[in-house]
Amino acid sequence: MTATQGTSSMYTTDDRGVLNSYAMEPAMTYATYPSEAQQRQYALQGAVAMLFVSLLIGVAAAA
Repeated sequence: MTATQGTSSMYTTDDRGVLNSYAMEPAMTYATYPSEAQQRQYALQGAVAMLFVSLLIGVAAAA
């Protein structure tokens, strides 16, 4: 089995010449911990989303 790595695709071929194409895996990167401002923004977005869903459930229950 022969493995070939190009710039845009990777594949292997077996003894009969059958190709097995597969995607290139991107380089792994690690996430950074959110800053204080980002954490406050996420908390605010979560509170607004909970209020919105509560209002939707209230309107559906009242109808």
